[in-house]
Amino acid sequence: MRPIHRLYAWHLRSRLAGAALPRHVALVMDGNRRWARQAGFDDAGVGHRHGGEHLRDVLGWCAEAGIEDVTVYVASVDNVRKRAPEEVAGLMRLIEEAAAASGSGALRGWRLHLAGDLDVLPESTRSALRRAERASAERSDTGRPARFHLTVAVGYDGRAEIAAAVRALLADEARAGASLDDVAERLTVDDIAARLYTAGRPDPDLVIRTSGERRTSGFLLWQAANSQLYFCDVYWPGFRRIDFLRALRSYAARARP
Repeated sequence: MRPIHRLYAWHLRSRLAGAALPRHVALVMDGNRRWARQAGFDDAGVGHRHGGEHLRDVLGWCAEAGIEDVTVYVASVDNVRKRAPEEVAGLMRLIEEAAAASGSGALRGWRLHLAGDLDVLPESTRSALRRAERASAERSDTGRPARFHLTVAVGYDGRAEIAAAVRALLADEARAGASLDDVAERLTVDDIAARLYTAGRPDPDLVIRTSGERRTSGFLLWQAANSQLYFCDVYWPGFRRIDFLRALRSYAARARP
């Protein structure tokens, strides 16, 4: 970090002392491919690799700020199904490598949760993610419970998530012998929330999207209904600590008393 940026980061941190900060931050890590092209690389995988490595830095910033829940949007269903096969294959390899290393380094101390339709992923990727999730749960169960929680949204689509939750609710009620009229009369938002991919995790207070796009792309449609949104004009691998602190400053300024 350049000296002027270090000074500015110190200034931002000092302004945040005692401020209301989000407890849960969700990140749309957008712009890896455009960052790679801007840097002169033809291979989008270079951007994805830099983006994945950069997540470790950002998780460190979150931990320093006392943010205990982070949800990251890694890949949508459309990303997996519609992008070039070689790009998707490279991204899946990176996810598998990250999953294998999730118990060490910057990810140590973070309990992993998965959100998405894992069936759209290759079997090797699906298995690697589930092994990592089980391992992080076992570490938390046998030792000191994890303070920090990382939810990885992969093979994710917000509308499909809500539809799946409703289907699960109807199936549960049918097994219990309830009629559709019974379900319609008793249905609450909590019934649906309990069957989302993220059931058991708090809703995000702040959603940050990089790359300059001003849209959520179906990310956490249900969970982010009351979240603050912050759009940053830099690509994800170039997302700096000062950009992160600016997002927290924006949140603090808008937080309800």
